[in-house]
Amino acid sequence: MVKTMNESVSGHDTPELVHLLADLLQQQGRMMATAESCTGGLIAGACTDLSGSSNWFERGFVTYSNEAKTELLGVDAALIADHGAVSEEVARAMAEGAVARSRAQVAVAVTGVAGPTGGSPEKPVGTVWFGWSVAGNVRTERRRFDGDRAAVRAATVRHALQTLVDLMKA
Repeated sequence: MVKTMNESVSGHDTPELVHLLADLLQQQGRMMATAESCTGGLIAGACTDLSGSSNWFERGFVTYSNEAKTELLGVDAALIADHGAVSEEVARAMAEGAVARSRAQVAVAVTGVAGPTGGSPEKPVGTVWFGWSVAGNVRTERRRFDGDRAAVRAATVRHALQTLVDLMKA
């Protein structure tokens, strides 16, 4: 089921989510990595806006091209060919690759169509696949966000962080 979001993803704004995430990661002694396509590094940027983030943020991968997903994260090129870059399988592989190719125990991955071009009937503009890896457990989710490119990307950042906070609390 695809969920469409018209409003803020949560009651928290992005800096508040980063503070919550930082506290949880430090309490649990874990490091975080990001693997981003459609957000182009905005999640990593939001995390590193917080002073002291080097205590819990290990690295970010901006893998906008399919080749970068393969080279930097180890995503199988056949997986991308079979399912497309914007897919559950690729989001999962990106999250797993971010953990495998870093010193992090926690990762978030996003791949989507931010628009205004690039959409299709199967994957309209605003479609984003998320992957989260927390201590070896991977969760994926597909969302569809309304709005222009900036709105889709901002909503993607908030949802990625909010869900990671929720998973860290579980």
